[in-house]
Amino acid sequence: MFLTISTTGTPERPATDLGFLLHKHPDKAQAFSTSHGTAHVLYPEATAERCTAALLLEVDPVALVRRGKGKARGGAPDTALAQYVNDRPYAASSLLSVAMATVFKSALRGVCLARPERAANPMPLRIEVPALPARGGSELVRKLFGPLGWETVDAEPIVLDEQFPEWGDSRYVRLALEGELRLADALRQLYVLLPVLDDAKHYWVAPDEVDKLLRAGEGWLAEHPEHKLITSRYLSRRWGLTRQAMERLELVRLAEADDLDVEDVDNAVDDAPDEAGDAGAAPAPLAELRREAIVAALRGAGAATVLDLGCGQGQLLQALLKDARFTAVTGVDVSVRALAIAARRLRLDRLGERQAGRVTLLQGSLTYTDKRLVGRDAAVLSEVIEHLDLPRLPALEYAVFGSARPRTVIVTTPNVEYNVRWESLPAGHVRHGDHRFEWTREEFRAWAHGVAQRHGYRVAYLPVGDDDPDVGPPTQMAVFTRTNETTGTHERQAAPVARDTAHDGAERRETERRGPDPHDTTEHESGANAA
Repeated sequence: MFLTISTTGTPERPATDLGFLLHKHPDKAQAFSTSHGTAHVLYPEATAERCTAALLLEVDPVALVRRGKGKARGGAPDTALAQYVNDRPYAASSLLSVAMATVFKSALRGVCLARPERAANPMPLRIEVPALPARGGSELVRKLFGPLGWETVDAEPIVLDEQFPEWGDSRYVRLALEGELRLADALRQLYVLLPVLDDAKHYWVAPDEVDKLLRAGEGWLAEHPEHKLITSRYLSRRWGLTRQAMERLELVRLAEADDLDVEDVDNAVDDAPDEAGDAGAAPAPLAELRREAIVAALRGAGAATVLDLGCGQGQLLQALLKDARFTAVTGVDVSVRALAIAARRLRLDRLGERQAGRVTLLQGSLTYTDKRLVGRDAAVLSEVIEHLDLPRLPALEYAVFGSARPRTVIVTTPNVEYNVRWESLPAGHVRHGDHRFEWTREEFRAWAHGVAQRHGYRVAYLPVGDDDPDVGPPTQMAVFTRTNETTGTHERQAAPVARDTAHDGAERRETERRGPDPHDTTEHESGANAA
């Protein structure tokens, strides 16, 4: 099992710097023990102009069988004879990936104290693998490596027998990659894609393989056009692990779309201690009052199919499922953790078939159009809009009112005028650190009126909570009802804006989100999770 890494250089930037990056001296031949044999690192050539490092994995077939317990592990085509006759000692596979992780551990992480600038920048590389099993043929090899920045991806099929050309090609190719990439990026790509092309692993795929995949795929896997295939094959088609990896990759894509850290996206669940009790008796009842007001408005609208946009941990979904008139409820949230908590809250794994068929949980972003949301009777945005930066409100507006266009839309948001009634809230502070704004009643009505005019809705306003004669209620609610009017030119002009921001998929980042409002609810309320 053989792999070579070559580079070129100049007297000022000698090619032998490759030895520093791989942490293996060009003047030495070194051997390393692995779980299935011995890995050798040597340099067939090492000059300032050109340097080649070779990794030779000498597999012990007896150890391979013993560790596999004689059960044909390794994915050889003829499983009955796999422990006696197989390609594992010769063809690049997960065995070579494991050897790379052992021998080039620092290089895979991009760490090089001696030449940090070389490790951080692209360099001319040529990587060759003489025998690479490729289930999917040369075309799949090009699909996997082509989008990763390589100038040349040469996957030459190897014939079964040169003496009998009529037998055709084998499932193996000679792989040669050329281009300018960071060495760490190239090694991580190989680490993932070698077992993906082989479509077999020599060891049991445990849950920690998801973390390995995401670490090695950082910076390239989330946006790869074949990321679903790569994820499925790398995890040996274990669907539970594949689903988990895909959800985490979606968060990566959403975070990258808005130049944020993943932690800033998947934060609908607040890990901090609940401080709602410090605000007095009002916060917990307000959450309940809001849910009751929303459910009552949905009943009054005659809605049967409902979207909870920004469903958080599923409190509103739980309330809706208790009422048989709501035949289908869909919770949408960007946070995987929040959706997992919602699933546990709703006990989806214990519900009967008919009851489980009433509820759907979707990961998605509210600032991008999503065809899955079209055709519902009603949509709820409960404590969502205040978590968005004001320039992003038009994208949410079009995604909900212009694209999904439910017959009824219910929006709730804090009334900033009521904040003076919170004794524990310092003057001038918003109720939650993630609130981008909190509107007065006049500001909220001006926005709601404009939305209704632009998209063909009429709107009514209802108080939620104690309606103070001086400052109004703590929560203000708008109920939009779609009319038969056409929307005019304004909406047609707004539509391209939303499409431009969502051209690469319906499942993008919803907006920066945080945890529950300590002056509002003891739990993460449905919605307070715009991301």
